Amino acid sequence: MLRKLLDKIEPLFKPGGKYEKFYPLYEAQDTFLFTPGEVTHGSTHVRDALDLKRLMSMVIVALIPCIFMACYNTGYQAQKILHAAGEVKLPETLWDGSWRYSIMDALGINYKANRGEFLSFGSLLPCLIHGALFFLPIYIVTMAVGGTCELIFSIVRKHEINEGFLVTGMLFPLTLPPNIPLWQVALGIAFGVVVGKEIFGGTGRNFLNPALTGRAFLYFAYAKEISGDKVWTAVDGYSGATGLGQINAVEPGTATAAMMASLSGTYNGEKIAAGAASWWDAFIGNMHGSMGETSALACLIGAVILIATRIGSWQIMAGTLVGLLGLSTVFWLLPFHAAAYHIPPWWHLVIGSYAFGAVFMATDPVSAAMTTKGKWLYGILIGVVTVIVRCMNVGFAEGVMLAILFANTCAPLIDYFVVQQNVKRRLLRTA
Repeated sequence: MLRKLLDKIEPLFKPGGKYEKFYPLYEAQDTFLFTPGEVTHGSTHVRDALDLKRLMSMVIVALIPCIFMACYNTGYQAQKILHAAGEVKLPETLWDGSWRYSIMDALGINYKANRGEFLSFGSLLPCLIHGALFFLPIYIVTMAVGGTCELIFSIVRKHEINEGFLVTGMLFPLTLPPNIPLWQVALGIAFGVVVGKEIFGGTGRNFLNPALTGRAFLYFAYAKEISGDKVWTAVDGYSGATGLGQINAVEPGTATAAMMASLSGTYNGEKIAAGAASWWDAFIGNMHGSMGETSALACLIGAVILIATRIGSWQIMAGTLVGLLGLSTVFWLLPFHAAAYHIPPWWHLVIGSYAFGAVFMATDPVSAAMTTKGKWLYGILIGVVTVIVRCMNVGFAEGVMLAILFANTCAPLIDYFVVQQNVKRRLLRTA
């Protein structure tokens, strides 16, 4: 039925048709629903079952564990705070003024602490629904605004809408805190798509990761709203620092055990939640942070999928691991005074957005290095710069985003020197 419908309206979008300017929109729907009908002919083409659509679809599949944990952990962190709210009287307006809690009430799911109506703490379905009510609006705005930008450029340039935006549109929301204003989401994704990709020619021609470009724009343009200790939890009036933010806030010389103590939270200045975040909690994803970054386990599952399908470069992932563990071990062993230098190397792997960045952002096939040796150097550069930013610059709690964008700008240069080295070696061999 869908095939017949698309075939029926196709002439309207072909040259001479009533809506020929909007052909990219029709083509995007057609190729999203069905395999393209065009095939290559002749001996000059390489045929492969893995086209661009299937490649991007596999990245989405690899992101499913991160999406699941983004929804669950967002709801879980809010539920944990509200369960600990017995020390503080939360106002009724917190519940009655939120459309999210109205939906949860309609579904029979509520966390009304002042009314004593708790479901069992950590229940899977309530946490998923609570988190999804924060994630889905951000995702919808991202796809609507970013997709519109893609459509406008496709119409003007008269080329198809590439499937690459499906991945960008999924990655970008996962890099954001749950209660970011939706107008900032729209502004960030528009900047990422237009400035990070389209002005350079579109998919395959951008040298920066579009999702990270949009995230970096928000990071510097609205630093107070998107970083620090005010924006990470889906509870109005609650403030809680991320793991790296908490470490940067402790006094110099603090013992490692005390430094790794959990996040504390406040509501209107009163402390209501505190505990100890173990390494295992951080690995699973039970801590504050951007929605998709908290679970190293979910990112590890995604890495296995990408490597098994040969879509993600294991050399880049391994390179980031070598760079991160190498420099962080050096800092950890040397007698520096600042607390950030004493983060154990194994903690660097599970706090912040290292795992998410190394698996899904650094391996972007367009903006990353292309040569085999270049991929190793590119990955090591990301790992090293990440540790430098985390430890040496207390103004930036997280360094992965900046490290990847910096490595993006260096990738063409890295590949150039690798190729030139190979050329010189072959010339010497044939001389």
